[in-house]
Amino acid sequence: MRLPVFTSFIMIVLITNLAIRRSNAKARKDEEDFWNKELKANSTRRKSLDSLNYITIPVERLPFGVVQNNDEIDYCEKNIMRLTDQKIVNFTGITNTDLKLEYGAPNITLLTTYDQNYTTLVTMLQKWAKELSDAGFYEEAVSILEFSISTKSDVTASYKLLCDLYKNKLSLSDTEIKKKIENILPIAESLNSLSRDNIVNILNAC
Repeated sequence: MRLPVFTSFIMIVLITNLAIRRSNAKARKDEEDFWNKELKANSTRRKSLDSLNYITIPVERLPFGVVQNNDEIDYCEKNIMRLTDQKIVNFTGITNTDLKLEYGAPNITLLTTYDQNYTTLVTMLQKWAKELSDAGFYEEAVSILEFSISTKSDVTASYKLLCDLYKNKLSLSDTEIKKKIENILPIAESLNSLSRDNIVNILNAC
């Protein structure tokens, strides 16, 4: 009577061991592939960066100076102005290894700086927009968020705030809101980010 139970137990053990071996083999293969790719990336020569999608801050279209004597807003504005003479590129979702393969290992420090500039930019834009919204400057906040999203920002809070402003602060009709969301949705759907699906869901529910 006990033989079938024992046999089942042995089968489970064998299957589990097989699964573990396959998982370990895959992990070793993935690690080997990574280091081979990294070796190739580190050997890639410097390439031109002229084709990069550099981001220009439209200073003339952003609401600088509309609120006076606000330390948080001043901080955001100063940091954004500081970036106007820096090179800014959105590399969200692209690994350093892939950057080296595409543009050459000697450029990785520059590329990392450009990406850090982008992170600073969208972080400051979100904070600036939130402060302006809290102060009642809704249209100004929208102009900031729309610019940020046009750069393919994956800051989820920016999409949430923009939806709230569209629906509750600008006296837009349902048709106008729908049109604005339809303009933004393709950008969200093209994001190379883990937050893409969540952002798309936010817009669809707006």
